[in-house]
Order: sequence, then structure tokens, then C-alpha cells
Amino acid sequence: MASTVVKSPRLLMLGSLALFGALSFPTHAASSEPGEEVIDEVLATGIAPPKQAPARGDEARGPFDRLLIRNAMVIAGSGAPPIGPVHIDIHGDRIVDIHSGHSAIAPEGAEIIDVDGAYVLPGFVDAHVHLGTPSHAPAGALTDPEYVLKLWLAHGVTTVRDVGAVMGLNWTLEHRERAAAGEISAPRMRVHAMFPPSTATAEQARDWVRAVRKKGADGVKFRGARPEPFAAAMEEAKRLGMKTSYHHAQLSVVQTNVLDSARLGLDSMEHWYGLPEAMFEDRVIQDYPLDYNYANEQDRFGEAGRLWLQAAAPGSDTWKNTIAELVDLDFTLSPTFTIYEANRDLMRARNADWMAEYVPPYMAGAFEADPDIHGSYFFDWTSAHEIAWKRNFERWMTFVNDYKNAGGRVVTGSDAGFIYKVYGFAYIRELELLQEAGFHPLEVIKAATLDGAELLGLDREIGTVEIGKKADLVIVDENPLANFKLLYGTGHQRLNPDTRQPERIGGVRYTIRDGIVFDAPKLLEQVRAIVARDKAALSD
Repeated sequence: MASTVVKSPRLLMLGSLALFGALSFPTHAASSEPGEEVIDEVLATGIAPPKQAPARGDEARGPFDRLLIRNAMVIAGSGAPPIGPVHIDIHGDRIVDIHSGHSAIAPEGAEIIDVDGAYVLPGFVDAHVHLGTPSHAPAGALTDPEYVLKLWLAHGVTTVRDVGAVMGLNWTLEHRERAAAGEISAPRMRVHAMFPPSTATAEQARDWVRAVRKKGADGVKFRGARPEPFAAAMEEAKRLGMKTSYHHAQLSVVQTNVLDSARLGLDSMEHWYGLPEAMFEDRVIQDYPLDYNYANEQDRFGEAGRLWLQAAAPGSDTWKNTIAELVDLDFTLSPTFTIYEANRDLMRARNADWMAEYVPPYMAGAFEADPDIHGSYFFDWTSAHEIAWKRNFERWMTFVNDYKNAGGRVVTGSDAGFIYKVYGFAYIRELELLQEAGFHPLEVIKAATLDGAELLGLDREIGTVEIGKKADLVIVDENPLANFKLLYGTGHQRLNPDTRQPERIGGVRYTIRDGIVFDAPKLLEQVRAIVARDKAALSD
């Protein structure tokens, strides 16, 4: 395809390349603090420092000495079918009993929530997030963390894995600690620092990993690296008990594909890059057009939509052997189908139900075509692009479903904040897309809860509704297994047979994290107010 001229290479590097591993900053950027390189570079352009999330307000209550949830239908998260009605007894932040019966006697002073047959699920784990993104900076603002955190909670997300800490490692870790202390309305956070892909030597890689671990990082996110420093960083991260994730960017995938990194002990691959390349049979390098430019994001994403059909076919020996080896290595797929959905249906993404009330102006501006901003690449997106991506999705979804069926771990991640994807809403869409890939709804919930907890090493604490585990719960009035649209903050529209009028139903009623009860409708109301405030300020 013909290349589009990039107007501002410096800003494009800040937005696109720094975040997703195309090119890289120097090994030691202007900041002396490892893990702060991206946000320091953005602030150098004159953008105001990122905001802090405010202290929690009346949208949150608890934790309570005793909390009794009565008359619940429970979807445990383990793959077991719903059961109920049951009563869930919570002391502080722990589930201490789950029992059935017509009534449950609570001691004096206990907080009681009678859900009257509503469904209770484990808190959701979003395994691929960014607590904001500097790629919004060219539009004049950095992401408001209050907006992001409350949208996650309003959609039942109680735990997130921030892969990259691209708003600054110190800033992200501070929010992790404030969330853990119950000071802010936020999910539990695990934070991966972004490995500098230009790191030149194995010793520099080890030094960097030790430095970010000392600062408090839970893991390392790779987005491209030379093989020697990558292997050294992996070894050091494993020695220090850190988790690892990898976006196998095209600029380094010829050197390191998914099988290469999995053999070194990588915990999870992000998206799908590096997986088709590991199954090439008649080539080594992707069939790029000769005028391709990776820095032109329409080139990058347009050609990515033709990649899966260049790999081994479903059911081939290469396909099956790749699955078998990755399963044997206890490897995790974090597909993030949702972030690529606009590529196969752009109008759907642009006009989703939540776009009007839940997207602040700086994000709306960043979503529109602009070669200076990451993920804003629909310069001339054609029917042919969408058709190619539909076929790409079919092959990709087949692999993910086959992997799950072979015993492989698949988790649920959203990567929202880019490409018309809005925090919280994108996570629920990922549940629908896993179902489209062939997952039974119970398998979808397992991917969203227990499998995510296993990836983070938290499965003894969260991931299922179980005695002894944390009180991380999602309460929704109707059965989400029958329709995941019931989990959207905008609900589901259906015809009322009595009034013969359309009505909106659904939405999460309560999200509970560590025994703290969050009022989901109130969270959504607060987010709408944030967006309305930002729009009003823009018009003044």
C-alpha cells in the first residue's frame, strides 16, 4: 500500500514507538530512574504531569467486620455451573462461609445485601491494561486515572495487570499501593516495568531488572530486544521472582518469536505477534510489501491483518506441535481480541453505545486518524482491509480455541485506551469475543477469573468464589452466561413484552474488592460527570 507521510516523527515515537516497541529510547534516557523513560520524554514536550486519583468517596463502603450476601446464584469461576440460592458470609476481606438454606441469620451489626436471586461471580482480572497512556498527550492531556479506575470497577474488574507502566513506574506503583490500602476506588494492581529494547549488553539488562525490582515492579514487559540481553533479563527476572510478558514487535520478531521466548520461561505473550511467525513453513520473514514502513501505522496494522494466513494451517503438524509445546511449557495466551476489532468493523467501533457519554475529548481526539498518535491509523481504511482482518480473526480465534481445548491457559485482557476501545466496556467485549472464538460462557468466565489469577500467581487468593479466598465479587441482576451484554455499563436493550416498549436492563450492581463494596451505577454516574466536565471545559 502507499505510505502516508508522517507529520511529526518525534511525537509519533512518543505515542506509538515508545509504547509498543517499534524503535527505542537510548539505553539510559534523560531520567536516571529506570522505568520512567516514556513519561519523562512526554513531559519534556510541555504536557502537564499526570493527575493523581482522588480519595475514595461515597461510591465505596467497607470493608465490614461482617458482610452477608443473601440469596445469590453463584458462578464460581472454576468452570462449575451456577448454583444457588446460597448465602456468602464475609469477614473483613475474606469469604468465611458459603451455605444454602431458606434464610441466613446474621449477627447484630452485620451488613446485609440481599441480592434476591442475582448472580455473583468472582471479581474479573484484566490481564492487559495501561493505567492511561502518553499517546493522548498530542491531543493536549494525559489520561485521568480516576476515569480509568472507576470504569474498570464499574464493569466488575477487581484486579489488573499494568503491562509497561507507561505513565511512569513511580506514578503507577503509587496508585498500586493506594489501591491496596483502600485509599482510592481502584482494582488491585500488578505492575510490569517496560524493558528498554535498546539495552546493549546482558549485564545492562540484569542491572535494569534489579533496579526496577528494587523500586517495586512485579514484573517485566518486553516489546522487542536483542536475544542476548533479553535472555539475561529473563534469567534475572525469574531469579527475583518477577513475572514476564512480551509483545513480540515485528522489528525484533525474526530474532525472537513466541517459541523462542517461551523456551526461556516467558509467562505470557501479549496480543498475537510472534505466534504466526513461529509457525511459518515456507518463509522466515513476513511477506511485507516493498514500500512498507513500520512507522506508518496503517502499513503496520494493515499488513498485520494478512499475517495469520501466511502461517501453518489449522490442524497441520506445525500447528499441533506448536500448541503442544506451549502447553507443556505452561505458557499463557493473552490475546486481547477487542483492541483489534475496529480493524474488521470500523463503523461498529466508532459508534458503540458508550462513545457519546463515556469518552472524554482528549481520548476522542486521539482515536481519530492522526499519524502522530499511536492507534489512530485509519488514514484510508478500506473494505479490503476489513475483509483481510475478518479472515485473520477467524484463523487467530481458531488457534486460541484449540489452545484452550488442549489444556492451555488463555486470559482476558482489554488493552483499552486505543483504537476506539474504552476502559471497562472493552473488557466486556473481550468476553463476547472469547465466546465467538468457541469458548463456552463458563470457559469465558474461567478465563476472566481463575486463569487470570493463575497467571498473576494470585490463584490462592482470588479467581474463584471460595471459602478462604478474598472477597472479590461481581453482582449482576440477571444471568451473564445467557448474555454477556448484561455486564456493559450501558446495559442491554430488549423489548418489554408487557409494555411493548424497548428497555435497558443489566449493568453490574455491585463490585466488591477486598470486602469493599463499590456501587457500580454510582461509579458510572461519576464517570459521566468527569466526561461532561471535560467537554464543558473544552467549549468554554
